[in-house]
Amino acid sequence: MARLNEKGQELVRVLCAECESPEDVTKMLKELFAGTLEEMLQAEMDVHLGYEKHSPEGDHSGNSRNGYGEKTIKSAWGESKIAVPRDRNGTFEPKVIEPPKIACAVGHHDSTG
Repeated sequence: MARLNEKGQELVRVLCAECESPEDVTKMLKELFAGTLEEMLQAEMDVHLGYEKHSPEGDHSGNSRNGYGEKTIKSAWGESKIAVPRDRNGTFEPKVIEPPKIACAVGHHDSTG
C-alpha cells in the first residue's frame, strides 16, 4: 500500500466506506477534486478582498463578493463543473484555475534570403 500520512489514511477509509467499485472511487475522487478547488478559490477570494466571507470587516470595504460563475475543469477523473467566486469590482483573477496559456504560431520571416 502507498505510504500515506494519517489524514491520507483517514481519507482512504472514508472512500472505502462510501464506494463499492472502482467506478465509485473515480466518481468520488472527481467530486473531491472539484470540491477542493472550490475551497481553494474561496480562500483566494478571502485574500483578494482582505476579509473572510460574512465578516463585518467587509462592510463598506469598497469591494465584496458578488455570487459565482460556473467553470468546467478537466482532470484525470473527467470534466467537472465548479463554482468560481466573483467580486463586485471584477478584479478577482484566481491563480488556482488560471486560464490556459494559448500558444500562437507566429510566422518568422528569414531575411537571409
